Amino acid sequence: MTAARPLTASADGAALSGTGFDVAAVRDDFPILASSVNGQSLVYLDAAATSQKPRAVIDAEVAFLTRANSAVHRGAHTLAAEATELFEDARAAVAGFVGAHDGELVWTSGATAALNLVAYAIGNATAGRGGDAARALALRPGDEIVVTEAEHHANLIPWQELAARTGATLRHIPVHDDGTLDLDAAAALIGERTRIVAFAHVSNVLGIVNPVAALVELARAAGALTVLDACQSAPHLPLDLARLGVDLAAFSGHKMLGPYGVGALYGRAEVLDALPPFLTGGSMVTTVTLEHAAFLPAPQKFEAGTQPVSQAVALAEATRYLSGLGMAAVHDRERALERRMRDGLRGIPGVRLLGDTERAERVALCAFDVDGVHAHDVGQFLDARGVAVRVGHHCAQPLHRRFGLTASVRASASVFTTEDEIDVFLDAVSGVRAFFGVAA
Repeated sequence: MTAARPLTASADGAALSGTGFDVAAVRDDFPILASSVNGQSLVYLDAAATSQKPRAVIDAEVAFLTRANSAVHRGAHTLAAEATELFEDARAAVAGFVGAHDGELVWTSGATAALNLVAYAIGNATAGRGGDAARALALRPGDEIVVTEAEHHANLIPWQELAARTGATLRHIPVHDDGTLDLDAAAALIGERTRIVAFAHVSNVLGIVNPVAALVELARAAGALTVLDACQSAPHLPLDLARLGVDLAAFSGHKMLGPYGVGALYGRAEVLDALPPFLTGGSMVTTVTLEHAAFLPAPQKFEAGTQPVSQAVALAEATRYLSGLGMAAVHDRERALERRMRDGLRGIPGVRLLGDTERAERVALCAFDVDGVHAHDVGQFLDARGVAVRVGHHCAQPLHRRFGLTASVRASASVFTTEDEIDVFLDAVSGVRAFFGVAA
């Protein structure tokens, strides 16, 4: 792994203040970056969809599978004990990375699974499962769930379904024309009937860091539960979920240099203790009879069946890698890349940026529309030049509808992105309209 160290400038010439990291050395850690696409050097600007993996993460999973592979929490033999120790050490590492204790971190298959876990667990509480603490989480007709207009479908549809099952009402906080949340509307919406406030830390379309403190304050005043989608913040910002004050949060491994098939649900201990389980079966029980089952405490009561063990071990290595770079340094560098990308896109005729504002903190992610050219055509044009971006609605159809679009192009950077790659991307975008014959 590349250790963080003081620098005066990065390998590609970008000045850094204080402590930074050697981007050229970081790039050497990612084998896929040596690839060519369509005869061009790969420029990977799709990190918001899935990140690339450093060799340390790949090696960590391979090492577990080749030297320690065994069922966890189930065997008395040496290999099982070693696997269990690695699995729980991974929990502690990932929990520490997001400012949590290991008992506050539940393994899931990803953020979508984590958010559905919460929604279905609350539904189970509504159905009468769990004790007195669970009943306090139950929803009733007339109760309200508040989301935002900018949510990823994974933090919208589970709440739609929960509202349909319980008779609760789903409401949403609108966004301004610049993509920032309408906090005046939020203050009017969040009130005595609000039971849940669910929102993204960072919009996966706009790259805007949402005002967590303001939303948590409104929710607390109403006695509502807060649920944070941290998928786009965990890889890019120093993250302390306990300090943010949210009750629950979800994030995915594959977006933060880790493998597919693993993610986590963070929950304050008292909230996890109150929630009844969602999935049931082996490994999450204490005593089972033919008529009744008693469950383990959190987090194990939410971890029925076979867990993503090798993936968890690899995700822990990803958090160690990011911590070695320094998350403050990661954010500072990516903020400079975002500014270069956004300023460059602003200067290209016919390009419209979504959420182009100076009123909010941002991560290195830009979504845009090219006048007269469909997003998918733009993506194919860029791909022919070796530039990988995301096209479509990015699982955020309501937000695209808000801006009068069905699709956009999204470019998103990571720890290995260079200024030269941003410039290659911008040069390619500048040629799109002429290629398709729509330039003025």
